Amino acid sequence: MSFTLPSRIADRPVVIIGAGTLGRRIAAVFRSGGAAVRIVDLSEAQRTAASEYVESTTAELRAGLNPAEIGDVRPLETFANTEDAVPGAWLVIEAVPERLDIKVPLFGTLDRIADPDALLATNSSSFESSQLLGEVTHPERVLNMHFAMPPAGMAVELMGDGQTADGILELLDRELRVFGLVPFIAHGQSVGFIFNRIWAAIKRESLAVVAEGVSTPADVDAIMRANMGLKAGPFQLMDQVGLDVVLDIENHYIDAYPWLPTESRDFVKSYVDAGRLGRKSGEGFYSYDQAPAQS
Repeated sequence: MSFTLPSRIADRPVVIIGAGTLGRRIAAVFRSGGAAVRIVDLSEAQRTAASEYVESTTAELRAGLNPAEIGDVRPLETFANTEDAVPGAWLVIEAVPERLDIKVPLFGTLDRIADPDALLATNSSSFESSQLLGEVTHPERVLNMHFAMPPAGMAVELMGDGQTADGILELLDRELRVFGLVPFIAHGQSVGFIFNRIWAAIKRESLAVVAEGVSTPADVDAIMRANMGLKAGPFQLMDQVGLDVVLDIENHYIDAYPWLPTESRDFVKSYVDAGRLGRKSGEGFYSYDQAPAQS
């Protein structure tokens, strides 16, 4: 099926669906690079927190970009529903929880209301975009666009859905660099893309080492920092992402690769069941004096 690549990109907004930890970070990156940004979230509290984060981060991020490539700071808008936010956008990025029962109908809605040349991307770290097409009529404009943890990590992985139109990944490979992002194209569909497949193995063994009583989260993080030069170890990073999100991802990996052991998944689940979700709840693998706002 033919598809016309988006035009007038510089004049059209980027829409982020989901104002959580990653959604607001993605929004900050695009706004710092001169894009008009719209954030969508049902929660007023999330919209407010996301707006405050983006506003406070934009100036810092702009300082590291090429002034010749970015324009003036453009509007940041927040919306409670997709129908009001999506029309006019050249790029829509979904950053909602890792659940197909949420993502599949959402992409059906996005496909229905977005401009004909708009790109529809999922930030999913574990679901291939081909799994989100159940209610989509135009799969040629759907893809995975998985961000690491901007602005600290500016890598973004691009992967088609098996029907993604020619030229889309290459277009994004060029355009995303304006925002300081570092794109990598996955040349075949893969649960976990490139980095996350490798990271999943590290995370799984880290969890197993602690679950078996061989070590502690603090010591695993310390040895990883000492030996690999990491700024943060796996348990610190899992706390930052949110252990409920980690559990969703682990469940999906086990569904995709049923030969994987379940020990690590079950260990994370014990924390989630106890309400220990990481930084956002005030306690995860580490304890925090006060549950901080997501950032």
